Amino acid sequence: MSKRGRILVAMSGGVDSSVAAVMLHEQGYEVIGLTMKTWDYATSGSSSKETGCCSLDSINDARTLAVNYGFPHYILDIRDEFGDFVIDNFVDEYLAGRTPNPCVLCNTHIKWEALLKRANKLDCEFIATGHYANIRQHTNGRHVISKGLDENKDQSYVLWGVSQENLARTKFPLGSFAKSEIRQMAMEMGQEELAKKSESYEICFVPENDYRSFLKHKVEDLEERVAGGNFINSDGMIVGQHKGYPFYTIGQRKGLGIAFGEPMFVTQILPESNTVMLGRAEELERGEAMVRNLNLIKYDSITEPMDNVVTKIRYKDAGMLSTIVQEKDKMRVVFDHNVSAIAPGQSAVFYEGNDLLGGGFLI
Repeated sequence: MSKRGRILVAMSGGVDSSVAAVMLHEQGYEVIGLTMKTWDYATSGSSSKETGCCSLDSINDARTLAVNYGFPHYILDIRDEFGDFVIDNFVDEYLAGRTPNPCVLCNTHIKWEALLKRANKLDCEFIATGHYANIRQHTNGRHVISKGLDENKDQSYVLWGVSQENLARTKFPLGSFAKSEIRQMAMEMGQEELAKKSESYEICFVPENDYRSFLKHKVEDLEERVAGGNFINSDGMIVGQHKGYPFYTIGQRKGLGIAFGEPMFVTQILPESNTVMLGRAEELERGEAMVRNLNLIKYDSITEPMDNVVTKIRYKDAGMLSTIVQEKDKMRVVFDHNVSAIAPGQSAVFYEGNDLLGGGFLI
C-alpha cells in the first residue's frame, strides 16, 4: 500500500481521465483503473461504428495505458443499470414534454455509485475522475465543488447531484489545469495519439446526436401515436400541424416545417393535447423559475433569500445574477434580468462566486 492510499480512477480512454490516472500514479497513489461500459450501439438502433467512451477502442486505450504504467485495470459492465435508469428516464422525460439532462443523472445515480461500490470491494479509500472541477472541505464541514480553472472546460454544472457522502471520497486531479496543459502532459508522456484525440460533445447513447431517431427506435409506433398535433400561437390560433410533441424542445426555431414570415420559437409543450405553442423571441423570456429535486452542496440549507447568486439554466449558459429562495424541497429563482428559453427538465445550477451552491431540475 502506498503512503497516499489506494484510489480507483474512472478511465474512459480519453485524454482527460488518462492523464488524471497517470498524474495520481506519479503523485504516489496506488492507482486502480476502471472503465465502465454503459451502453452499446446495438441497443440504440445505430449501424454506425462505435465511437466515444464506451467503444472497444477506448476500452483498449485505457487498458494499454494502465499496463504501460504498471497499475491494474478493470472493465465494469453497467449497461443494465444505465439503461434502466438513464435511458428510460431520457425517454420518459421527452414523452412528458420535458428536455432531459442525462449526464447529471448518470453522474449522480450510476457512475459515482458504481465507482464507490467497486472501490469498497477493492479497498480503495478514494475515487477520481477526469472532470474539470475542484473540490475542498469547507469550514462548515461540507465538501464543496467549485469551478475548474479552465472556464471553457468547467464541468461543475453536471456535478450538482453528487451527494456529500460521495464527494467526501472524490478527487478531481484536473481542476487546476487548462485543457491545453493536459494535452501537453499527454504529449510529454509519449501519448501523441491520445493528446490529439478529438472530444465528443454528444449524448453518449444517442447516435449522431439524433435524439428523435433514438426515441422512434425506443418507443414502438411513436410517430403514429403523436403525429398530427397542432401548432398554436399565443393568440390561441392553430397555425399548422407538427410531427409530434416529443420531437420539439423549448426555444427551438429551426425545423418547424412551416414558414411564418418572422422568426417563431417553441415556447411551451403540452403533451396531454399533443400541442406545441409557438411565439416570438420575447415570449420565451421569464423572470422567475422553480426548481425541484434540490441537492445542496455548500450549505445544508438556505434559510434566507440569497442574492448575488449566479444561476445557470443550461451547460454552456454564462449564467444570470439572481436571488434564490428555498421553499421546502424546491427553490424559487428570481432573476435580476429576464432569461430566455427556460426548459423544464434541464438543470438549474447555483453558484456563489466559483463555488457550487447546488442545483435541481427546472419545472
